[in-house]
Amino acid sequence: MIQQVTRGIRISVETNFEGAFYKNYKMRFAFGYQITIENQSNDSVQLTSRFWEIKDALNRTEIVEGEGVIGKKPVLKPGETHSYRSGCLLTAPFGAMSGHFNMVNFTSTRKFKVKIPTFKLSAPFAIN
Repeated sequence: MIQQVTRGIRISVETNFEGAFYKNYKMRFAFGYQITIENQSNDSVQLTSRFWEIKDALNRTEIVEGEGVIGKKPVLKPGETHSYRSGCLLTAPFGAMSGHFNMVNFTSTRKFKVKIPTFKLSAPFAIN
Protein backbone atom coordinates (compact mmCIF):
# COMPACT_ATOMS: atom_id res chain seq x y z
CA MET A 1 0.00 0.00 0.00
CA ILE A 2 1.19 3.51 -0.88
CA GLN A 3 0.16 6.45 1.33
CA GLN A 4 0.63 10.20 1.42
CA VAL A 5 -0.83 13.02 3.53
CA THR A 6 -1.50 16.51 2.14
CA ARG A 7 -3.04 19.19 4.37
CA GLY A 8 -4.50 16.60 6.71
CA ILE A 9 -5.96 14.39 3.96
CA ARG A 10 -4.44 10.89 3.76
CA ILE A 11 -4.58 9.12 0.40
CA SER A 12 -3.94 5.35 0.42
CA VAL A 13 -3.65 3.28 -2.76
CA GLU A 14 -3.73 -0.48 -3.33
CA THR A 15 -3.34 -1.96 -6.81
CA ASN A 16 -3.91 -5.29 -8.51
CA PHE A 17 -3.44 -6.84 -11.95
CA GLU A 18 -6.79 -7.87 -13.49
CA GLY A 19 -5.55 -9.66 -16.63
CA ALA A 20 -4.54 -9.26 -20.25
CA PHE A 21 -6.67 -9.44 -23.39
CA TYR A 22 -6.80 -8.36 -27.03
CA LYS A 23 -8.83 -5.33 -28.04
CA ASN A 24 -8.84 -4.03 -31.62
CA TYR A 25 -5.97 -6.41 -32.45
CA LYS A 26 -3.78 -4.96 -29.69
CA MET A 27 -2.80 -6.46 -26.36
CA ARG A 28 -4.21 -4.61 -23.32
CA PHE A 29 -3.29 -5.02 -19.67
CA ALA A 30 -6.01 -4.30 -17.12
CA PHE A 31 -5.20 -2.94 -13.66
CA GLY A 32 -7.47 -2.16 -10.74
CA TYR A 33 -6.85 0.14 -7.83
CA GLN A 34 -8.56 1.09 -4.60
CA ILE A 35 -8.25 4.63 -3.28
CA THR A 36 -9.05 5.46 0.34
CA ILE A 37 -9.36 9.13 1.30
CA GLU A 38 -9.18 9.83 5.03
CA ASN A 39 -9.86 13.25 6.52
CA GLN A 40 -7.35 13.66 9.37
CA SER A 41 -7.90 17.42 9.52
CA ASN A 42 -10.19 19.39 11.85
CA ASP A 43 -12.40 20.68 9.01
CA SER A 44 -15.03 19.15 6.74
CA VAL A 45 -13.89 18.89 3.13
CA GLN A 46 -15.37 17.92 -0.22
CA LEU A 47 -13.69 16.27 -3.18
CA THR A 48 -14.81 18.19 -6.28
CA SER A 49 -12.67 16.81 -9.12
CA ARG A 50 -9.69 14.65 -10.04
CA PHE A 51 -6.64 14.77 -12.30
CA TRP A 52 -4.71 11.66 -13.36
CA GLU A 53 -1.55 11.19 -15.39
CA ILE A 54 -1.24 7.58 -16.54
CA LYS A 55 2.02 6.42 -18.11
CA ASP A 56 2.96 3.05 -19.52
CA ALA A 57 6.32 1.41 -20.21
CA LEU A 58 6.06 2.30 -23.91
CA ASN A 59 6.22 6.00 -22.94
CA ARG A 60 2.54 6.65 -23.68
CA THR A 61 0.82 9.17 -21.42
CA GLU A 62 -2.90 9.62 -20.88
CA ILE A 63 -4.41 12.53 -18.96
CA VAL A 64 -7.78 12.00 -17.27
CA GLU A 65 -9.69 14.89 -15.67
CA GLY A 66 -13.23 15.07 -14.42
CA GLU A 67 -15.70 15.89 -11.71
CA GLY A 68 -15.73 13.81 -8.55
CA VAL A 69 -14.75 10.15 -8.43
CA ILE A 70 -16.95 7.43 -9.94
CA GLY A 71 -19.86 9.85 -10.11
CA LYS A 72 -19.58 11.10 -6.53
CA LYS A 73 -18.32 14.24 -4.82
CA PRO A 74 -17.87 12.93 -1.29
CA VAL A 75 -18.01 15.21 1.75
CA LEU A 76 -15.73 14.06 4.56
CA LYS A 77 -16.12 15.28 8.11
CA PRO A 78 -13.07 15.05 10.41
CA GLY A 79 -12.18 11.38 10.92
CA GLU A 80 -14.31 10.09 8.03
CA THR A 81 -13.08 8.05 5.06
CA HIS A 82 -14.27 7.41 1.53
CA SER A 83 -13.05 4.44 -0.54
CA TYR A 84 -13.67 3.57 -4.15
CA ARG A 85 -12.39 1.15 -6.78
CA SER A 86 -11.53 1.93 -10.36
CA GLY A 87 -9.16 0.77 -13.05
CA CYS A 88 -7.26 1.49 -16.23
CA LEU A 89 -6.00 -0.24 -19.35
CA LEU A 90 -2.37 -0.04 -20.46
CA THR A 91 -0.71 -1.11 -23.71
CA ALA A 92 2.29 -2.45 -21.74
CA PRO A 93 2.57 -4.72 -18.68
CA PHE A 94 4.17 -1.90 -16.66
CA GLY A 95 3.07 1.63 -15.90
CA ALA A 96 2.41 4.21 -13.22
CA MET A 97 -0.30 6.64 -12.19
CA SER A 98 -0.11 9.92 -10.31
CA GLY A 99 -2.31 12.94 -9.88
CA HIS A 100 -4.32 14.99 -7.44
CA PHE A 101 -7.79 15.59 -6.09
CA ASN A 102 -9.23 19.10 -6.05
CA MET A 103 -10.98 19.74 -2.77
CA VAL A 104 -12.71 22.53 -0.89
CA ASN A 105 -12.44 23.21 2.84
CA PHE A 106 -15.93 24.01 4.18
CA THR A 107 -14.61 26.07 7.12
CA SER A 108 -12.40 28.45 5.13
CA THR A 109 -14.16 27.93 1.74
CA ARG A 110 -10.67 27.64 0.22
CA LYS A 111 -9.91 25.25 -2.61
CA PHE A 112 -6.81 23.08 -2.37
CA LYS A 113 -5.11 20.13 -4.07
CA VAL A 114 -4.40 16.81 -2.43
CA LYS A 115 -1.57 14.87 -4.05
CA ILE A 116 -2.19 11.27 -5.02
CA PRO A 117 1.13 9.45 -4.53
CA THR A 118 2.65 7.90 -7.64
CA PHE A 119 1.88 4.21 -7.73
CA LYS A 120 3.21 1.52 -10.03
CA LEU A 121 1.15 -0.87 -12.08
CA SER A 122 2.85 -4.13 -13.02
CA ALA A 123 1.71 -7.52 -14.29
CA PRO A 124 3.19 -10.25 -12.06
CA PHE A 125 4.39 -12.32 -15.05
CA ALA A 126 6.47 -9.36 -16.27
CA ILE A 127 8.42 -8.92 -13.04
CA ASN A 128 11.95 -10.25 -13.27
